[in-house]
Amino acid sequence: MKLSKTRAGNGAPVPGTKDTPAVAFSNDGDPSLSGQRRLEPNVGRDTRRKVIAASFIGNFVEWFDYAVYGYLAVTITAVFFPESDPQTGLLMTFALFAISFLVRPLGGFVWGHIGDRIGRRTALSWSILIMSAATFCIALIPGYATIGIWAPILLLIIRVVQGFSASGEYAGASAFLVEYAPPNRRGLYAAVVPASTATGLLLGSLLAALLTGLLDDSQMQDWGWRLPFLLAAPMGLIGRYIRTKLEDTPAFRALAEEDHAVKAPVKDMFRTHWRQLLQAVGAVLLNAVGFYVILSYMPTYLSEELGLGATESYVATTIALLTYIGFIFLTGMLSDRFGRKKVLISASVLFILLTVPAFSLLGTGNFLVIVLVQILLGAMLTLNDGTLPSFLAEMFPTRVRYSGFAVSFNLSNALFGGTAPMMATLLIAATANDLAPAFYLVAAAVISLVAVALSRETSNQPLRHE
Repeated sequence: MKLSKTRAGNGAPVPGTKDTPAVAFSNDGDPSLSGQRRLEPNVGRDTRRKVIAASFIGNFVEWFDYAVYGYLAVTITAVFFPESDPQTGLLMTFALFAISFLVRPLGGFVWGHIGDRIGRRTALSWSILIMSAATFCIALIPGYATIGIWAPILLLIIRVVQGFSASGEYAGASAFLVEYAPPNRRGLYAAVVPASTATGLLLGSLLAALLTGLLDDSQMQDWGWRLPFLLAAPMGLIGRYIRTKLEDTPAFRALAEEDHAVKAPVKDMFRTHWRQLLQAVGAVLLNAVGFYVILSYMPTYLSEELGLGATESYVATTIALLTYIGFIFLTGMLSDRFGRKKVLISASVLFILLTVPAFSLLGTGNFLVIVLVQILLGAMLTLNDGTLPSFLAEMFPTRVRYSGFAVSFNLSNALFGGTAPMMATLLIAATANDLAPAFYLVAAAVISLVAVALSRETSNQPLRHE
């Protein structure tokens, strides 16, 4: 059976051209659909390239900010908490980082509702605008020496705004790509999202290395740390412009024109898809802890806990990030070929077995060894990160896909991801053991392993429409 639609959700014509394709459905008598129709997005290469660019830049801006904040944590501590001892001040800086994540579940509900009820494009266009504006405002905050306690208070407020806006970005971009991708390449397309986050981290690492290499401590604290945050405004405006020029996804437009979009998608998700939601939260745990420990917290860990020079720490992380981006796309292809579950389970097993030995090798202080260990940890992480976006997007039907992804991803990140740098610092202080972050990672891997093992395989299966 073939069914083609040629009108968008708002009733406007949608010509079947390569840039504004018709929406096509087919179930071809497939008994595995159980009454569901399979969405076969009939779109051209030009449209898909624009979708990839639009999805890439939003996550890039978001994680560029998180990278800069994490990589310049020592400088930010000196600017906003100068009266505290270094470890306490650093802990307070990471606490602000964590608090901004606590609002992300709320943002997941809001952006999920907008994305499933009004449209993916609308949610993504507004989230990048708010995110980039908030990041730009961080650069304008006076330091503690100028306005006292109001400096960290303003930083906290802006970080909360960032957390709220960012909560719709990763989920929305992943759903956008999966719903536009060819059915047999959804893993590869969705891998663009973690690749964009790593690219944001990479640029943040490069800028941090450049600034710390060229400027002394006084210059960094006076004005140098502000420069990366100023870049958010132009990048965000470019991203919003690209997104406003795109059609919403074929899946969402078909849902809207048939009037099948639910009025309360989050409520529907909790009522009918709570099992998938719990599995998704558990599956995200390794991503949440691993991403922020290995790719964001690591330079601080190397410099503050292991005594490596700040510039060397940034250089090591930058090299690891370059290889990470390449591994991400390889993982996406592997998940398309072998299945999401096999790749995700492999990631958890490797972290359980190798994390503690890898962190032990970091303590040798040998720069080459440190770089190789970071490349290994990054490669292991890509098995999870490169597969997770397609896995989560495929778990939920179109009518609650944005909500299911956003709520599960942001809830796990709020509880365990944003708190990871703070928990790592706190665990080291409490145990006097530099390997404490490694054991924390192992615990996250065990929980993710159980969650993924209990879930169903989603690769090469039709996207559920209703």
